[in-house]
Amino acid sequence: MDRLPDSSSPACPVAAPTWHAELHLGFAHRAGRTVLRENRHRGPLRVQKALYPEGDGVCQALLLHPPSGIAGGDHLAIDIAVDDNSHAQITTPGAGKWYRSGGAAASQTVTLNVAAGATLEWLPQESIVFDGAIARMDTHVTLAADSRYLGWDILCLGRAAAGERFDHGRFDLHCRIERAGKPLWIERGSVAGGDAMLHSPAGWAGATVCGTLLCSFPELPQQAAALLEALRTLTPGDGARHGITAPPGLLIARYLGDNSEAARLWFAELWKILRPACCGRPAVLPRIWNT
Repeated sequence: MDRLPDSSSPACPVAAPTWHAELHLGFAHRAGRTVLRENRHRGPLRVQKALYPEGDGVCQALLLHPPSGIAGGDHLAIDIAVDDNSHAQITTPGAGKWYRSGGAAASQTVTLNVAAGATLEWLPQESIVFDGAIARMDTHVTLAADSRYLGWDILCLGRAAAGERFDHGRFDLHCRIERAGKPLWIERGSVAGGDAMLHSPAGWAGATVCGTLLCSFPELPQQAAALLEALRTLTPGDGARHGITAPPGLLIARYLGDNSEAARLWFAELWKILRPACCGRPAVLPRIWNT
């Protein structure tokens, strides 16, 4: 049964059950085609079917969470394995929502394993953290020496359209990317509702939306300079703070502003440049982004 909060409040119904959900996906390369070899789920977290909007080479999967949001006490686990030489693209049909909690914490753990010669595009739509949410998001990406990864996450604190700020609750974030057993990126963050860091120039600087795009592929060291030059010609449509850098083995784009749509559209424009270099394919926008 879907749990939809009252439209006038971020709080979930008091009697609502909690969900402990798991999704295990496995992609494999067979006879020139990427297939969804494993699709197991427990609880309300699933993929309906494998899609092929670009032909057999890329398997697209839409992650669905039927309850429409994550409430206090909910725990979601997503485990995705992309086998040798396969190419998977993962996205979502809409924004994720983290509802206000009555005291219990909620969590989402994402584990992404990309094997030799494989490619993964992790392109979810934004996550909205309601005022009063108590939440934790963990993402761990493991890359083989020659695998390819292009992904992003966009985090919105409070519902800006409703004039809501993140004044209560807590959100913890942990992201780790490693290649061939060596870390490329480790980020930990902890945001308390109403914390001074939300307004500090050294923190969120009064912004409500933060986005990070991360890209890594074997040829990046040779292509980084040209890619940075091309990418830096693009800016967010809302004029928000942003930056693009390329430390060893990784390309990073950051957005800090107040408009999740502007962040997503900017990342999509960057993706159009990065995808041919990283994935060896032209940019074909997922149809779900236009609905």
